[in-house]
Amino acid sequence: MSDLDDRDRKLLTLLAGDATPSYAELGKILNLSAPAVHERVKRLKRDGLIKGIAARLDGAKIGRPLLAFIHVDTNNWSITQQVLGLAELTEVEEIHTITGKSAMLLKVRVRDTQALELLLARIHQIDGITNTTSDIALTSYLERGPLPDDA
Repeated sequence: MSDLDDRDRKLLTLLAGDATPSYAELGKILNLSAPAVHERVKRLKRDGLIKGIAARLDGAKIGRPLLAFIHVDTNNWSITQQVLGLAELTEVEEIHTITGKSAMLLKVRVRDTQALELLLARIHQIDGITNTTSDIALTSYLERGPLPDDA
């Protein structure tokens, strides 16, 4: 992060909020030409600061309004690769290995509690999973990725 100047930080913050403005629009905000913004974005992608640009979809509007976090307990760490296979499921948004009482944490979005129950049943079919605990989000006030400091 030390190689980032103030314009890089501002550009990353702008793109994190909305990646749809043109380079010309971003250039006006940053006081840069469109080609200069384009070169900065290319460099930030090349350097791995921008991993990709994707649309954030509304879970409720695509038929998956129920957001849940599933804590996965295992009998050993060696089954992590098997759990990573769950990434193929469209309901699974994030998979994390974590510290604490559980080994892994999944962020999932499903149609309803019945769909969550089916997903839990599928997770429990993985040999080595000993338990799951689910937390259902009632309201999401903020969902975003990391932002650079001093933007």
